[in-house]
Amino acid sequence: MAMQGHPPQSGYAFYYKNKPDFFRTNLTLRLAIAPTYMDSELGIGQALDAQTDLGIGLAGGGFADSYAEISQGTFRPKQSFTGYGAEISTSVYHLFNPGHQIPLNGVFRVLGHFSTYEADSDTANNFHVPDDVGEIKVRTGLRWGGREPTLFPSLAMELSIWYQGEFRSQAQTYGIVDATHPEGDRNIEPHSHLFWAEALLAYVLPESKQSFYLSLTAGTSVDADRFSAYRLGALLPLVSEFPLSLPGYYYQELSAKQFVLLGGNYLMPIDKKGRWSLDINAATAVVDYIEGLEQPGHWHSGVGGGILYKSESFKVMVGYGYGVDAIRSDGRGAHSIGVLMQLDLGQAKETLFNPAQPGMWRGLQQVFGLFGS
Repeated sequence: MAMQGHPPQSGYAFYYKNKPDFFRTNLTLRLAIAPTYMDSELGIGQALDAQTDLGIGLAGGGFADSYAEISQGTFRPKQSFTGYGAEISTSVYHLFNPGHQIPLNGVFRVLGHFSTYEADSDTANNFHVPDDVGEIKVRTGLRWGGREPTLFPSLAMELSIWYQGEFRSQAQTYGIVDATHPEGDRNIEPHSHLFWAEALLAYVLPESKQSFYLSLTAGTSVDADRFSAYRLGALLPLVSEFPLSLPGYYYQELSAKQFVLLGGNYLMPIDKKGRWSLDINAATAVVDYIEGLEQPGHWHSGVGGGILYKSESFKVMVGYGYGVDAIRSDGRGAHSIGVLMQLDLGQAKETLFNPAQPGMWRGLQQVFGLFGS
């Protein structure tokens, strides 16, 4: 939650399920369900050969393609609108080094996406929202290692490089309508091309049990527009596969055609059992903006901290962020507070119904770790 200005909503919640042996031993179901959105993929092991799997995905829902215009630190609700989307995808996953401790996987995905847009209650009457559009996205990449979709992983590493091409059914003009721009003042490109790479490392120091997480992400693009640009801002580590976090900033505040982002956090236990920890996080980025959303200066940094509580099945952190270079009405600098929470339902169910000592109340105590292990 930003403590200054009137930002777009940046909260999210979802249920995530990863189920191997889904009906058959070679099937895996991945499912993410949010209040208005669903993302799923059925993985078929060894579908093409012994080291090559196939994935079939289906996703869509309300507000999935909504767009919030943020220009020089100011949210522009009159230039923002609601979007709904649906997509279907086919993916191929190939393991190049079977038997190695750190896997090297190749990914190739073709995705069909359809978006429909409408003005919301704040959209200006002279703002023409985009027409409905279909697009084909092609993504390919190499990933050495990887990380689990969890808050503050204790052990992870990844080196990866990616390309994504976005090919739309039509180029179009939309935006503010006036005498100079009878159909709008901004464009959706017929195709955009994105190239990015990521390196990350998470590790727990064996003696002190302190842990750190470092990531370096860099990306560039060809013919990027507002819909395909890299969008940086806020500290929401599970909001996407490649979150571009900047503490203290609005969610997706900066729109970049190319960038370099370095970030990380450090966790220091403050009790003997390691349930409570102090978190320190920071990120810094150099940004080259897309046309129409430029602002003075190309360097942006954010710092923050918080208190993390964790048990075997539950993590929650209350944190503060300061956007050092974020533009606000009173100059540079922005404050925000936030809550991150994760509940492992599988582990919680095991603890609740199979506690170390009999009794459901004892199981509930262990789920949240309120009275010790």
